Amino acid sequence: MNRGERRAAARDSRKTAKSPDGATPAANRRDPKAEHLVSLGTALTQQGRHGEAFKAFDAAVKIARDDVDVWLHHGNALASLARPADALASYQQALKLNPRHAFAAYRCGVLLRDLNRIAEALSCLVLSDQLHPNNAMVLEQLGLVLHDLKRFEEALAANLRAHAQNPASPEICNNIGAALLQLRRYDDALPWFDRALALKPGSVIVLISKAAALAKMLRLDEAFAVYAQANAIDPGNADITFLVSELQLLTGDFEAGWVGREARWKTRVTKGYPNLSQPMWLGDGPIEGKTILVFADEGLGDTIQFARYIPLLAARGAQVILWVDDPLASLLSGLSGVWRLLVKSDPLPAFDLHCPICSLPLAFRTRPETIPADVYLPRPAEARIQAWENRLQNALQNPLQSPLGPRSKPRVGLAWSGNPNHWNDHNRSIPLQKLSGLLDLDAAFVSLQKDPRPDDRAQLERTGIIDLTAHLTDLAETAALMSCLDLVITVDTGVAHLASALGRPTWILLPYTPDWRWLLGRDDSPWYGSVRLFRQDQRRDYAPVIERMREALQQLLAAWSSDSPPT
Repeated sequence: MNRGERRAAARDSRKTAKSPDGATPAANRRDPKAEHLVSLGTALTQQGRHGEAFKAFDAAVKIARDDVDVWLHHGNALASLARPADALASYQQALKLNPRHAFAAYRCGVLLRDLNRIAEALSCLVLSDQLHPNNAMVLEQLGLVLHDLKRFEEALAANLRAHAQNPASPEICNNIGAALLQLRRYDDALPWFDRALALKPGSVIVLISKAAALAKMLRLDEAFAVYAQANAIDPGNADITFLVSELQLLTGDFEAGWVGREARWKTRVTKGYPNLSQPMWLGDGPIEGKTILVFADEGLGDTIQFARYIPLLAARGAQVILWVDDPLASLLSGLSGVWRLLVKSDPLPAFDLHCPICSLPLAFRTRPETIPADVYLPRPAEARIQAWENRLQNALQNPLQSPLGPRSKPRVGLAWSGNPNHWNDHNRSIPLQKLSGLLDLDAAFVSLQKDPRPDDRAQLERTGIIDLTAHLTDLAETAALMSCLDLVITVDTGVAHLASALGRPTWILLPYTPDWRWLLGRDDSPWYGSVRLFRQDQRRDYAPVIERMREALQQLLAAWSSDSPPT
């Protein structure tokens, strides 16, 4: 619970428990001693003596266990002491005693969200809204929970209802803008952020939201200026530093971008980093003869992208321990420069230094022109490649041929969605149906999509795409399958990094505002020589992107059919 919510809980205790409409719930006939304890607790709360107030309310609930009002006071006192789990239990008890108590349902919803129990929070807030419709504070919290669940249209609707009840709230205005931002309605979002700033000038949270909208529109000079305004108000804000760093990297300013990106450790965007007593190495000082632990600190695709630096550490004379997530273990076990490979569940051996894998570009002072090797993953074992060749030939019902031998038609791997929990998934992933414009071309299409979403699975079954993904037990198997393909077409996900780091021809569909690593205004990548980028334009529509891709694929197939080696 944040400071503002603790103050709100204390106010609730001072005023006695209030329902969202401000009405005081009718008290049961209460034991005089319990009544005295409630009065004492309320007086102590008014004096800011929250610990003593809690003791009074705690004594009261032991006498009046069936009194909803006393349990609400008890919950408010616990909330003011920053004990959200215990406060929740008190509010739940009040709701159990009166299942139609709007305020108890509201407080349960708020605390369940604080405890990251989002689905339960939604249920409670929906109940509170049903019991007392059109209460601004209930609707505001309902909008936040719907936003957490990525149900942005519903979040927008709840926030607009909240605004109708409380148009002077800058927080609600900001929440409306945030929902519009997620819905990619950037032109609509900006006026709401400006409205919030008019109500609360200098709000850093709103300025960050406004800058994010401008960045999504690629109005980058304006975005940098708004971030600078926010930073002047709150110098050293890690969120601002991190967000600015990603724009710096996107625009090719690697020198500033890598430094600023280290602010991620003070934000909520990272998975966390182990508490290690040894020094962190960021490029300062020799490492010859030292053992360095390299920790995979972000996603699988990031780990693959920055694994290219491991041979450089070894070339400086270091023994490298690479500590990665389980799905990468087999793939990276043969990477040049790895002295010892561990998964996250393994105990750590002795080492001298450590470095997050995503900090290696900073450690090596990487600039666009000094990015190291773009093909660095070891070739999969020949037995694995041959096993995949056999599966593909059986699926195609063709005579068995060598992986490098002639084929009747090129093989094109497809991946259309990434991690659904990724913060930017709604911009990166696409429905399989959007790729239907490619599927009538004379190629053998092969799925690289593990665990497709329900709608995509149904669509997949209606296509001629070869689906052997049940055999993709780890990323080493995926690499072996890719080694049997002639082209990989993918959205921006780990598949793109894996195929590219193997040197496989890879076409990547990118949103209008891409991830920083793909830079701007180019159809190639300094990170991977085999990549071709297909970007959205200002319409932010994948249909014309896929049409351009179809034309390029037709050209490739024409080269194939004329016996020219495709590129």
